[in-house]
Amino acid sequence: MDIVITYVDGNDPLWREDYERCLNVPLLNKRYRDWGTLRYLFRGIEKYMPYIRNVYLVVSRESQLPSWISDKVIPVLHRDIIPSRLLPVFNSAAIEMFLHRIPGLDEEYIYFNDDIFPIMESRPEDFFRDGKAAVYMNCCLFAPNLYKKHTRNSDALAREAAGLQPSHIFLRPQHICAAMLRSSCAELYAKKEEQILSSVTPLREAHNLNQYLYSDYQFHCGRSFVKRISCKHISLAVKNSSDVRAQLENPTRKFMCVNDVDMSEERFLAERHQLLLAFSKHFPSESRFEK
Repeated sequence: MDIVITYVDGNDPLWREDYERCLNVPLLNKRYRDWGTLRYLFRGIEKYMPYIRNVYLVVSRESQLPSWISDKVIPVLHRDIIPSRLLPVFNSAAIEMFLHRIPGLDEEYIYFNDDIFPIMESRPEDFFRDGKAAVYMNCCLFAPNLYKKHTRNSDALAREAAGLQPSHIFLRPQHICAAMLRSSCAELYAKKEEQILSSVTPLREAHNLNQYLYSDYQFHCGRSFVKRISCKHISLAVKNSSDVRAQLENPTRKFMCVNDVDMSEERFLAERHQLLLAFSKHFPSESRFEK
């Protein structure tokens, strides 16, 4: 199986020029801020997921690739998978619509955001069994924020593609790396290409879809098995770098998600420094993904 990671470095001046030229809106730092932790995601993959075949890093342009990335990482540019008329895109929900189009991607792949880290050993069976993909579904009725609106939109279209009746209740999968079947994604894309393409916008809007379109479709078609993937979610809105350090020193879950939030530049720099110290202590050795 393969891993696909989406990444953006908001400090890249060329990327910022693209953003400012195309969109007359302020840059949202919490969505594009670079914490410098990407290398520790790669180190976690090497240490705790040795069964992974290839790792693909999806970025908008060549300047987004970190200088320390080795040739063991396969770079994918947005133009390689997203129709040119839709570019540029700064919306992760939109980018997720096209990941299955990566050339050479394995049938079984795991999609990672760059804020999710393996911190304990996992097994292939945590993600795939007998041609099915793992998923843990919760149900929601209300969609008060943008994320839940995207999730509701995705479940509705997935139900339609699977031949099911509409429902007021929508699925909300666990916020963790997602196990995907490329053939199922391609099948859904072929069925609903027009709706998927019309949902794509440069920035997030209420009518967008997100990655759960594909996992919901797998679920509704009986191509999933229900399993909660072990993950510790740490939001920096209520936690800080000391909580990350404690989880790294005594992990209780196989994965950890560190969620960025709006904060002052002073706090960001202080938290980033402590975060990098904690990660470097837990992952002191370079991986094959680094030069």
